[in-house]
Amino acid sequence: MSALSQKPAVPASQLYTKLKRVGKGAYGSVYKGINNKTKQIVAIKVLNLDTEEDDVDDIQKEISLLSQLTLARSRNITPYYGSILNDTKLWIIMDYAAGGSVRTIMKSGPIEEKYASVITREVLLALSYLHKNHIIHRDIKAANILLTAEGNVQLCDFGVAGQTSVSSLKRNTFVGTPYWMAPEVIREGASYDYKADIWSLGITVYEMIIGNPPLAHVDPMRAVILIPKTKPPTMDDAHSTQLKDFIESCLCEDPNDRLNADELMKTKFIKSSNKTPKAILRNLIARYEWWKNNNETNKRLSIISDDLSDR
Repeated sequence: MSALSQKPAVPASQLYTKLKRVGKGAYGSVYKGINNKTKQIVAIKVLNLDTEEDDVDDIQKEISLLSQLTLARSRNITPYYGSILNDTKLWIIMDYAAGGSVRTIMKSGPIEEKYASVITREVLLALSYLHKNHIIHRDIKAANILLTAEGNVQLCDFGVAGQTSVSSLKRNTFVGTPYWMAPEVIREGASYDYKADIWSLGITVYEMIIGNPPLAHVDPMRAVILIPKTKPPTMDDAHSTQLKDFIESCLCEDPNDRLNADELMKTKFIKSSNKTPKAILRNLIARYEWWKNNNETNKRLSIISDDLSDR
């Protein structure tokens, strides 16, 4: 734990002020915070290091990967500013996306195709960079896609990301969130590569349009059993041919038949939004803010959305 063993000369609480909690993940919670010196608003991911050694190893890997991605100025990936050890807690300081996650924004309703196309276009730019650098995200879902106040898209949460070697571009670790998992990730003894992210992206687009991923009504472990045994989900005729073709290109049972990120950028669903500025996504943020302020039943309705976000 050498990378995490040094305490800062100044306590973390003096460098940053932790404000309200804005998210919760497998290893800890995410808070809105402020840099006390610069007054910059940041996100503070607070992780508990008083845990299993394997978990600490995973945390170290995530920090190393975030540092690498930030130094490379990766497109549409949440910028990382550094980490501070605070007793048995590690504060990971990152860019604050004021618009919140796409999953949170979906509490005010599913996302129309014209917005989903822009979000997907921006996520594909991030995936193109990751996959060309032999990195598999392994947990693509609406809860891990953030919007800034300006409408920029950021892919976040690299807690289970896997880095493959150049000689072996395959992984066989069972990680991710069940509803979004590719069949080959679930199958015992099967190996998988970056095409698993492409499947998860297809499920995420489905989730944005419909409101939930397929099989959301069943228990997660039941979903694990069903996904490799059932045909890939499809969209009905109420949706455009462009959308249906895009999802079909992502949700091929054979990973070799799935298009890669650069190829998906050339599909009609994505090309239809090529001239649409990211700023249009501010409409989704405004819709959610209106819903949050005016819908008297939003607390009851958000329970399902929060539950899926944490899975």
